[in-house]
Amino acid sequence: MSYLQKAAAQHHPHKHALPVPHWLIHFGVLGVFVVSVIDASVIPLPLPGSTDLLVLLLATQHNAPWMLVVAAVSGSVLGGYLTWSAGKKGGEAMLERYVPKRFSARIIKWVKRNGIVSVCTAAILPPPIPLLPFLLAAGALGVSRKQFFWSFGIARTVRYSLIAWLGVTYGRHVLHWWSRYLAGWSDVILWVFIGLLIAAVVFGIWKYRNEQRAGGTDIHTPARVS
Repeated sequence: MSYLQKAAAQHHPHKHALPVPHWLIHFGVLGVFVVSVIDASVIPLPLPGSTDLLVLLLATQHNAPWMLVVAAVSGSVLGGYLTWSAGKKGGEAMLERYVPKRFSARIIKWVKRNGIVSVCTAAILPPPIPLLPFLLAAGALGVSRKQFFWSFGIARTVRYSLIAWLGVTYGRHVLHWWSRYLAGWSDVILWVFIGLLIAAVVFGIWKYRNEQRAGGTDIHTPARVS
């Protein structure tokens, strides 16, 4: 048991039997910020809703859960803005690259009809509602920067505030479930998650660079004369 866990157990003896994994405590606010940036970007995370899970677990014993909300919202808005910018720059071609054709037509139609409402809906609802296609479509189909920031920021604030409240209110039940089923696997889960996270980031960067090169080749390749 780490020093932080021992100190927490002295001040809250009733929580001694339900420890938070030590690696999760050290993950902290900065970890929530980093994961939330990636979670809202074009880089796929190995576990959908990773930010939600981190905020929920950390809020169970965090002295200032509002800091987790600020970190999650600010990171998510930053990652979401990068995705919106990619959609604005790449247009509907970005949707063709990242969204299956069987979904893209419906998403384009929905965003054209509802605008910022579509951004709010995707931002506030948990998985399996996908976020990436809606943010790309918002950028590609003319949702302004101001509209994006307001709608996405408010929706994310509502979402992560609710999750933090659930963690504070029902944290003991969450920790009981964790200690009963997953406590012995906490270190394995951590390293698997970090490994998958690194792989996802590397894959995302590799894919982006390849697409940039392909785009440059298409532009500079002269047309064949028949």
